[in-house]
Amino acid sequence: MRNLRCVQQSSSGSVAGIKAISWDASKDSVVYLRDARDWLNLERWVDDQLQQIASWAAPQRPYEVLDLRYFGDTETACIIFDVGDIVVVRENPIDEEKIEIVGSIDVGISAAAWSPDEELLVITTKANTIIYLTRDFEDLISLELAARDLELSDHVSVGWGKKETQFKGKKARALRDPTVPETVDDGRLAASNEFHATTISWRGDGAYVAINSIEDSAQRRVIRIYSREGILDSVSEPVNGLIGPLSWRPAGNLLAGVQLFENKRQVVFFERNGLRHGQFPLRFLDRAEDGIEIFIQALQWNVDSTVLAISYDDRVQLWTMGNYHWYLKQEIFIPSLKWHLEKPLTFALIPESRDKIRRLQYTLDVCSAPISPPLDYGVVAVIDGKILKVTPFRQANIPPPMALFEINMAANANDVLVALANSKPDESGQPLFEIKVLHPERTSTYILDCSKTEPPAQVHENRLLNESQRTSTSGKSESEWPLSFEMCSTQVDAEEFTLVENGSLLFKRRLLAKGCTSYQVTPSHLIFTTSQHLLKFVHLASSLEELEVPPDTPESDERCRSIERGAKLVTAMPSIFAVVLQMPRGNLETIYPRALVLAGIRQSIAEKNYKKAFFACRNQRVDMNILHDHQPDQFIANVGTFIDQIRKTQHIDLFLSSLKEEDVSKTMYRETLRADERPDNDTAGVSAGKVNKICNAFLEALLGRKANVKNMITAQVCKSPPDLDAGLLEIVRLREKGGDQVNETVEHICFLADVNRLYENALGLYDLRLTLLIAQQSQKDPREYLPFLQNLQRMDPSRRQFSIDDYLGRFKKALRHLCDLGAFEELKLYTSKHSLFKEALDFYRYDEEKFASIMHLYADHLKDTSRFKEAATSFHYLNDMTQASECYRLSNQWQESLSIASLIPLPSDQLRSLATTSAQSAIETKDFRGAATIFLDYLHDIPSAAKYFCKGYLFTEAFRTITLSSQTDLLTSIFDAGLTENMASITDLLADCKAQLLAQVPRIQELRAKKKEDPLAFFEGDVNEGKDIPDDVSLAATDVSTMGGSLFTRYTNRSMTGTAETGTSRRSSKNRRREERKRARGKKGSVYEEEYLVNSVRRLVERVNGVGDEVGRLVEWLVRRRMVERARAVEGSMAEVVGLCGRAVKDVFEVDNGRALLVEGEDGEQEKRDVPVVKEFVRLALLSQ
Repeated sequence: MRNLRCVQQSSSGSVAGIKAISWDASKDSVVYLRDARDWLNLERWVDDQLQQIASWAAPQRPYEVLDLRYFGDTETACIIFDVGDIVVVRENPIDEEKIEIVGSIDVGISAAAWSPDEELLVITTKANTIIYLTRDFEDLISLELAARDLELSDHVSVGWGKKETQFKGKKARALRDPTVPETVDDGRLAASNEFHATTISWRGDGAYVAINSIEDSAQRRVIRIYSREGILDSVSEPVNGLIGPLSWRPAGNLLAGVQLFENKRQVVFFERNGLRHGQFPLRFLDRAEDGIEIFIQALQWNVDSTVLAISYDDRVQLWTMGNYHWYLKQEIFIPSLKWHLEKPLTFALIPESRDKIRRLQYTLDVCSAPISPPLDYGVVAVIDGKILKVTPFRQANIPPPMALFEINMAANANDVLVALANSKPDESGQPLFEIKVLHPERTSTYILDCSKTEPPAQVHENRLLNESQRTSTSGKSESEWPLSFEMCSTQVDAEEFTLVENGSLLFKRRLLAKGCTSYQVTPSHLIFTTSQHLLKFVHLASSLEELEVPPDTPESDERCRSIERGAKLVTAMPSIFAVVLQMPRGNLETIYPRALVLAGIRQSIAEKNYKKAFFACRNQRVDMNILHDHQPDQFIANVGTFIDQIRKTQHIDLFLSSLKEEDVSKTMYRETLRADERPDNDTAGVSAGKVNKICNAFLEALLGRKANVKNMITAQVCKSPPDLDAGLLEIVRLREKGGDQVNETVEHICFLADVNRLYENALGLYDLRLTLLIAQQSQKDPREYLPFLQNLQRMDPSRRQFSIDDYLGRFKKALRHLCDLGAFEELKLYTSKHSLFKEALDFYRYDEEKFASIMHLYADHLKDTSRFKEAATSFHYLNDMTQASECYRLSNQWQESLSIASLIPLPSDQLRSLATTSAQSAIETKDFRGAATIFLDYLHDIPSAAKYFCKGYLFTEAFRTITLSSQTDLLTSIFDAGLTENMASITDLLADCKAQLLAQVPRIQELRAKKKEDPLAFFEGDVNEGKDIPDDVSLAATDVSTMGGSLFTRYTNRSMTGTAETGTSRRSSKNRRREERKRARGKKGSVYEEEYLVNSVRRLVERVNGVGDEVGRLVEWLVRRRMVERARAVEGSMAEVVGLCGRAVKDVFEVDNGRALLVEGEDGEQEKRDVPVVKEFVRLALLSQ
């Protein structure tokens, strides 16, 4: 779908006698050789200047220049003459001759060609030999073009083309295999002697070389394929009329040759194995019509294998291929062409007069009409010689080489432009397009009417040159004819966007994106394809900074879309949200990108054209929530307009059933908005109550619309949560009105919601007729639900309602119906069965007798379910003191239990047994104060009371109890023993804490140092570098980070233990539980060690803070009992441990100048942990010395 358009041309001054030209890619200049009065001048044309390189005497005998090659790396030119001389010209010689004949072949040279890497030169001599020369012109290989080479061909003839093998029956043509040729060539030579030249062509990678020559013994032309080492690889199959021109496509898959017939000529293709691989006919136009013989001089592929140049004796034709069809794109009336070595569409031309050089630069461009809505019909014009193929893609998507319209012209076209002929559509509503075609000597204008099926009609023709300028024998001037409309002085405004040769897309001459392969500009978007096979959309803006190019994330960004490899833009049609792409092979694909679709939907919403927006969502599978979310206030205010435009009940139901709480304008379609219109990232993507708000607005708008009963049901059912009862009541009201759509509405609601839930809701409305209608739409067995419904029909209303609610599991409502029935005994059983005590108590809160009866049931239930505290309160309310005392005891409330036991009153032995049991329970729960109080007040056991006061560090209470009872002997046996026992316990605890701190704090510092030095080794698990870990250090899993994130979370903000590709946190599912188990195990040397150690130090600090008061009381009473040394030892240990804790907090929890420690939370994010505070320990003044 692309045409070749000339974008730049230049011409040298007058330089007569040009013999050959070559490109110097290093300086982007043309080096040429010309004959100036028996002198040969080697000159350069660069920057519109002519520079002489060297000059020497021309050969005395007639000669032709077979090859001119300039080597930019050595600034050397090599000229090969047919008389056998090989001349080297050095532009800047160093200790060498400037002009040197490096070799001469006496028999003469018939052809020569340098390899693409310029390291080998292959020469064929007029004695039918081949010579391989190196870059230094050393003879590498010599071969002979012999008749025995044809024996290498292993092409097998199976008789195709012979008369005896052909079926000539009545239907032979229909049954013939189209892949089998009707005749087989025997290799006959062309009749003209003009085409007996030898041609050499290298493959693009330089691995093989093809030589096209005449084998005299076989009287046929043969293409021999040699390897770089000079080994004959293959020979072509016989082809009648094959002539000299030959060119190997740089891509390497085809060799192009020319086949000559009496009445036609065609380009034929060969594979490397010598077999034919297709062909296409050439078009000669005026010369063929005038009977003038046509001579084909050469075939040349451009460097990227996209264009084939065919040189005739008076012109050059440029051909391209798409979808297996060859297009004639340009016809230039200059016979000699030389492609640039690096720039694919740049070449130099020498006119027939050989007095100047023209340099032309082309581009492959799509000729399409303007794409501004509503006139964006996607009209594309494709040049194919005398045929102009025109297709408006909005009307018909016809793949090339076909087209909707084909215009047959009088001459080959070189350029075409499509523009609007009228700024507004005509009476038929269709626009008119003006198509201007540039021919070699004139322009023609055609008008395309999109409302008609006829091809465009010609309305105007204008000649570019007058009669005096038409001087050539063919009636055409060689150098004056323009090649594009830009060269016809057609004013073309400079576009803001420019695509340069290296793939850079520029905006106002500033780089916007790299790797761009094609682009289109619509009124709202810049659309371009990239070399990464992506289609991107950029919102238009006035400055480069405001243009936001989306990243290469097609899976998450609607502005970026993956396309087929090598696909390029043809045109875009924003009115129908379409983009047409052409694949490398040439076939077309029309897609509807989300960015264009959403832009069109938003435009329709802004215009309140909800019908167009709705159908765009429906056809392109866009979430219909955008109809509301884009402009919610406008939508709610225009719900009636929406209903009037949509009309169809099914479409309104489709919209309502698609509603969800998510605000899609802030989530999935956020990126398709312009940057200044885009909501902030922190904006919530869920709009609570949105669905119900829309449904209520529809219900309000649908009131009084009988035809929209289904829509009202849909609005009720689609609420969140679904209001099934309201939807069923709509059916009840329709039935009461005598509507004939009851069955349809029942089917409709059963389609929208679960029929089993509808059955239960209908039954819950106590409407058995409606329940029967719903049941008939379900998969239920009539033998099950019919007897059930019939049984309900025979019951009284209250009993029926109780049975229905009981069946549906609505036990609270069923209990209410039992209360209304007055069945109190049944109610008590039902209450106990379903644990409805609170509801029953509420029903009978004003009936004391029934209230007490239900309360007693409730108390028994609480006791049976081990809720002893609440059961004790209930029994206490019912004055059941025995049960209350027992429940208080079971709930460890010994005060209430013993107090109530005294009120009963219990016998003294039972009371004493109860007190003993309560004391043992208090001891088990570490309530030493309570146990001591029971021994003192109820059991009158002074020694036991003092003992347990001491266990609880309540030394003052123990001392008071002993002295009050005047049993001073207990001070030694009980009190002092308790002090000694507690001192030993505290000493052991402080010693353990000290040892733990001394082991864990240095280990934490060591781990942090290693993590800082080599994070990779640390997180791979080699924490200890092969060393053993002390057994007194506990280890476990960790995600602690003191450096602002771990090696992985620093870049990804989440752990990499899980599946990194899906972004799943390691705490998801099974991995989460596994990580918790690793933390709990405390494996030594794992990456989880640091966190466990830090948490262990935190717990130790909290434990030390907790025993501070107990140690203080212990020290005071040790001094009072004259155990000063023991008191000093305990106090010193405590002070030392508190000091270690203070230093540990600074070293472990406060890092980087007081910044709090960061750890990885449950969601993988870094969280700040509070620094623990070490409680100050106040030492006794008496011991401070």
